[in-house]
Order: sequence, then C-alpha cells, then structure tokens
Amino acid sequence: MRDHTDALNAASARVAAVGLGDRDHAHRFREASGIPFPLLVDEKREAYRATRMASATLLHLLRPTTWRDGKRARQAGHRQGRSGQHIMQLGGSFVFGPGDTDLYAHQSSTFGDHAHPSVLMAAVEAASA
Repeated sequence: MRDHTDALNAASARVAAVGLGDRDHAHRFREASGIPFPLLVDEKREAYRATRMASATLLHLLRPTTWRDGKRARQAGHRQGRSGQHIMQLGGSFVFGPGDTDLYAHQSSTFGDHAHPSVLMAAVEAASA
C-alpha cells in the first residue's frame, strides 16, 4: 500500500499495519520496508485472534505455491528479515469504514496469499464515493 499513499490520502483513508514481535523488530521492519504509515505491535496476537487469523502448518511449507511465491518475492527484491516468535502466523488485509463498517476482509490461506493492492484500493474508493 506504500505505493498508493497519494490515492489513499485523496480518499481520506488511513493505513496501519499490525505486526507481531516487539517494538525493536517493528522499528527495523519499518526502516527496511520504508512504509509511510503506522506499524502497530501485537505482541500478544490479540488482533490476530479477534480477526480469527489462521496459522500455517508444516504442510504449508511443503506446498509448491509457497516456494513459487517466495521465489517471486525474492526476484522482486523483497527479503525476509529476522523471524519473530510466531513464524507460522498467517496475515490478512482489511478495509474498515466509518461507523464500525467492514468493507473488505482477506485472510491469508498461505504465506504468499495477499490481497492485491488494486482490490484494497477499490474497496477504499467505493467507500469514499
């Protein structure tokens, strides 16, 4: 979403990332990734439990898609930093609107399963229309 900051600002949208780990880990990640939005720390995995995020199993590591997605990420210049305590926690993407409205939810089913930024932007734009 870093590349969509101008469009998000134009839509009066705000982005925040929630990560596992401690403040030091979050600080290193934020510096390495260059994200311009807040990075919140969820050391106790409360947000992950509240949104019913899944955790991967060892079988996820053996899936061909895991290896393919990892290779694609490396080729795009992404590097995984130090792993945190909950290495099998899967993520997700959400778009919330005013008044406690859920506009979009995507829960990752594998490590490389991420909502495409264009889908997230469409949800933001539909809410601001």
